[in-house]
Formats: sequence, structure tokens, C-alpha cells
Amino acid sequence: MAVENVAAGGGPFGAVVARDGNVIATGVNRVTADNDPTAHAEVNAIRKAASVLGTFDLRGCEIYTSCEPCPMCLGAIYWARLDRMFYGCTKQDAAEAGFDDAFIYRELVLEPGLRRLHSSEMLREDAVKAFQAWISKTDRTEY
Repeated sequence: MAVENVAAGGGPFGAVVARDGNVIATGVNRVTADNDPTAHAEVNAIRKAASVLGTFDLRGCEIYTSCEPCPMCLGAIYWARLDRMFYGCTKQDAAEAGFDDAFIYRELVLEPGLRRLHSSEMLREDAVKAFQAWISKTDRTEY
């Protein structure tokens, strides 16, 4: 899938979500083809699998991906609660091909004020009202 996707104008990444040996969904990297920086293969496969299964909780499923996931995709895999992950290439292989995400891993451990991306807290008193509403909601769906 990853090789075919390169020929089709996408990036060199592919992913499959499966359950009990059956493919639930596939995804390929469509970042440049769709002008969507979040359209990574793993995210696309997770979105499709969640839609097919009608749930955001993909426990009981596993993901097969052509490369060790970037931080965004790894986060999505954890949030989706996939049971297992299998990958082909390493993040070092990706870096050698021009897909180096090491800087993101370095940024994540820094305090927000020390990161390259300028960020500042603002309007916390207003923003926290959403969490207060969530906490007091008795019929919320936990995730």
C-alpha cells in the first residue's frame, strides 16, 4: 500500500487496522494529496475503522503500519486503545527518507514556554468552564 501510494501522489506510508484476523480498515498517507497535515496513514486507518465499527474505542483491534509512527499517530493509537501495533520501518529509516520527527519528541518534554512554538495560557477562567460542565454532566460518555 505504501509503495502504491507513492505512485498515486501520496506519501510512503500505509496502515491497516484488523480484528480477529480480519481487515477492518486501511489508510495511506494523503498529507500532500489532500492538503491535510493530519492525513497520516495511521490516522486515516483509525478514522475509517472507528466509522466501520461505530465506536471510538478500538480495543480488540491491532494496527499494522509500514513505519514506526510519528508522535501524532502514536497518540492516536493510544487514544483509540488499539491492543497491539506492528511496524515495518523504524523512525530512523523515516528520518533518512526526509521524515524526521525527532524534534517533536524533544519539544514534548519541554515546558510550553521553552518550546519553539510560542504558546501562552490565556482566558483560563473562561476555558475551564467547559471542564466544569463536563464534570457535572451525569450522562457523559467517558473516553
